Amino acid sequence: MTHTVSDERLKHVRESVKHPIIDSDAHYNEFLPMFREPFLEEVGKLGGAAMRTAMASARDPRQYLLEHTTPMGQAFGASPWLAKSDAQRRDAGCILPGWSPPHSNPLDKATSYSPGLLHDRLDEIGIDFAVLYPTTGLVFPHIEPDELRQVACRAYNSVNADSYAKMKDRVTPAAVIPMNTPDEAIAELEYCVTNLGSKVALIGPVLRPIPDVHRDRPDLFRLAFRLDTFGIDSDYDYDPFWAKCAELKVPLAAHSSTYGVGWRRSPSNYIFNQTGTFAEAADVLCRSLFLGGVTRRFPSLRFQFLECGVGWACILYAELIHRWKKRNIDVVRRHVDQARMAEPEFLRLMSQHAPGGWESDGDADIHATIRKVGNDVGLDDFAACHIESAQDVRDLFVPRFFFGCEADDPMTRWAFDTRTNPLGAQLRATLGSDLGHWDVPDMRGVVPEAFEMVEEGGIDEHQFRAFTFGHPCELFAGVNPDFFKGTRIENAVAVEISGGSQ
Repeated sequence: MTHTVSDERLKHVRESVKHPIIDSDAHYNEFLPMFREPFLEEVGKLGGAAMRTAMASARDPRQYLLEHTTPMGQAFGASPWLAKSDAQRRDAGCILPGWSPPHSNPLDKATSYSPGLLHDRLDEIGIDFAVLYPTTGLVFPHIEPDELRQVACRAYNSVNADSYAKMKDRVTPAAVIPMNTPDEAIAELEYCVTNLGSKVALIGPVLRPIPDVHRDRPDLFRLAFRLDTFGIDSDYDYDPFWAKCAELKVPLAAHSSTYGVGWRRSPSNYIFNQTGTFAEAADVLCRSLFLGGVTRRFPSLRFQFLECGVGWACILYAELIHRWKKRNIDVVRRHVDQARMAEPEFLRLMSQHAPGGWESDGDADIHATIRKVGNDVGLDDFAACHIESAQDVRDLFVPRFFFGCEADDPMTRWAFDTRTNPLGAQLRATLGSDLGHWDVPDMRGVVPEAFEMVEEGGIDEHQFRAFTFGHPCELFAGVNPDFFKGTRIENAVAVEISGGSQ
């Protein structure tokens, strides 16, 4: 969003839209004078006096916690970047810390910090209901010491639940779930749902050391690590956690970033590091959940990927179908069998045509690798999700995954392009404003800017309804029919999910 919006423009758009608007990704910022004492009090209750004292000794307890995170959080926390020269930054591989321009609108700035003000302004902003996500708190699940991570997440969830307890008619804050082990995740999820009334769980990949490196050089963890995405090659079986999510009827959201990871390590350019970072993190998690069979084994679960748009998902969906057609188990077996039978003729041709008159000595096993892979791993990369047709890919992907798109994202319309998306699919794009962050310099401009897609002919009004209302209903109320109970849009959602709007 690059411009401010007049009252007349906002009024015109809201009068044109005959349905509620749900924001699937609004943000709050942690205002230190309001946040510090309640948070430290909870830390003291949960972690003891020593942990509270250590955290309270820091000028900013948020910064203290960020200093203890894995590289998934370090890029947004304390950094020696400020203390180094340009040459020293390049020499040390010191990444530019994540930063954003300050709010230039004092009312919007105060709104991002104050729960009550946000609640009171939602009508003015044009949003009927918002799911809220943290800012600094996004990296709390990446804190390294186990006890500190668990205490920080529990304290954070408790403070936020209390802050928004009287505003359930318009907003709900997501619970931050540490995912280092299934047991840890289950414990926090059960507490948040049962004790705090949380309705959305925020999850994300976990960085783990590479054992072969870590044994001798644990100091290299910040440079040499791997990503655990819970579906493929995980250190743990996360099925008990997915089962608990299904039992508690909790929609799952991922809001992860790869800023500062891999090639996103410029010491001088934020946009170089930041562009595409949420999509990259979402892509690897989505691929893992799908190919790991999670959407097959737990059909009631729904996953939302935030601040990432939907363009990457359209590509992933199309590629999964394309690759299944090229590499499904029947095709692979046929190729392997035919290649084995044809090997003598291949060797004869090579002996005849290879430079220098090459002759086989009997050891030229061209297909040794595929034999080894086939014996040790298996030839079917789609085995966990039991794909038997391209329609299976569609059924296990399209209705299970949802994608938060900002109001000005030009690629959102791709989600609705049934001519391009295989099997005529419409992916589940949802409005995720990023309200409260630098992407939104004028909060009142979110809805009008999103509606420009209709005015420009990119999508029609029915698709806009799906984007801002239907898909969020399918995500949240589809998992938990009581999700919107007691909210101002309860009746409208009931009509929507019953099919009354069709």
